Amino acid sequence: MFLSVFDVFKIGIGPSSSHTMGPMSAANRFLDLILSDDWPRPAHASVAAIKVSLHGSLAHTGIGHGTGRAVILGLMGERPDLVDPDSMDTIIDTVERTGRITPAGHPPYAFQPKTDLAFDKKVPLPGHANGMSFSAFDRDGRLLLKRIYYSIGGGFVVTDTELEAMRAAKNKPGGVKVPYPFATAQQMLDMAARSGLTIAQMKRANEECTMSREELDAGLDRIWAAMKSCIDRGLSQDGIMPGGLKVRRRARSIHDKLQEEWRSNKTNPLLANDWLSVYAMAVNEENAAGGRVVTSPTNGAAGVVPATIRYYMHFHDDADQEGIRDYLLTAAAIGGIIKHNASISGAEVGCQGEVGSASAMAAAGLAAVMGGTPEQIENAAEIALEHHLGMTCDPVAGLVQVPCIERNALGAVKAVTAASLALKGDGKHFVPLDACIETMRQTGVDMNEKYKETSTGGLAVNVVEC
Repeated sequence: MFLSVFDVFKIGIGPSSSHTMGPMSAANRFLDLILSDDWPRPAHASVAAIKVSLHGSLAHTGIGHGTGRAVILGLMGERPDLVDPDSMDTIIDTVERTGRITPAGHPPYAFQPKTDLAFDKKVPLPGHANGMSFSAFDRDGRLLLKRIYYSIGGGFVVTDTELEAMRAAKNKPGGVKVPYPFATAQQMLDMAARSGLTIAQMKRANEECTMSREELDAGLDRIWAAMKSCIDRGLSQDGIMPGGLKVRRRARSIHDKLQEEWRSNKTNPLLANDWLSVYAMAVNEENAAGGRVVTSPTNGAAGVVPATIRYYMHFHDDADQEGIRDYLLTAAAIGGIIKHNASISGAEVGCQGEVGSASAMAAAGLAAVMGGTPEQIENAAEIALEHHLGMTCDPVAGLVQVPCIERNALGAVKAVTAASLALKGDGKHFVPLDACIETMRQTGVDMNEKYKETSTGGLAVNVVEC
């Protein structure tokens, strides 16, 4: 089982990896398919119009998550890692005004967002809660091509047939051949014991099967630079976040107060927690505003990992760039195990799979750069994940704001606490990380759909939207 660090950490835009980045990528894939020879194109037929329908969680919370906007941007050829957030409104306004999409390299296609982009809350697609259907028609309205895509969390997108193949091959060897192919935490620990390597070193060896050391380091540095930039921008902005809830940004004002305390040398026993919280909130306020973020492992949980890295840089004298690389490699190893054996999708298992996974990844990364053994690192991840078990995904109005922003702050605090507890032990503990991950999977299966990113239960129905 090999999931690259660059699959776990992907640069994109907010507010949701599964509801924004995923649908945009699905639209990109459908455009590429239209130009390819991978479908039985009728003689003399050409695509003149495109229609899209969103299903399941994408339909229920798609408006609040910006899913419709993402589909339009994707059909215009924009990609999550390259689109300019400042140009998005103009692009969407053009499509709505003209009723056409004009992606580069394609002829214009008819697409009226009000009629050709459907939010179907009644008919879920069978493969996953985040399903969508793209259809292409000729000038006479005849269906030429149809594809179903699923956004399975963290920006990952697969077709219905790819999803079936993934599930069939889940426990079968395949893909990239790597020297340390751990699919579980226990396998990871066994391989570390036999090799004498750290988790980061094993993950690095796996990554270097497909790229050079220089390429890997440059990619890791690029990920951290994007995370740091997101924090810095979030700390510099204020005002009301979009979406209608009139939730005000708070990170800048909290940061200003912390700076005053720092300069005045006032005693603050909660100082570390306060800095952690404001870093995480800065990221998720940027995410809520549709800014540039990094999936960690999702957008909804994007603040936990950057906050704990910034904490490491802020409070640890020996912190350096090499430490950040080891942190990201270790965190990605844990994230890959969780994704392989359970889920990182709020629509599939609730927020335990998003903030819970992020907290486990952050705890592992922090424990690693603070000198933890593989056993202590695994213990840190387990502590953090265990205390997120059962957490629902119930965003008010379908927006990634309440309770998501503060939830990231608390996830970061839990991650640091988990790492500290684990480092004070010898790595031996009662509940293995693998058992905790399986418990999360089972809990997600048992969880009522209204608590899985549909905004039909929990805080989403008990808080007045005003």
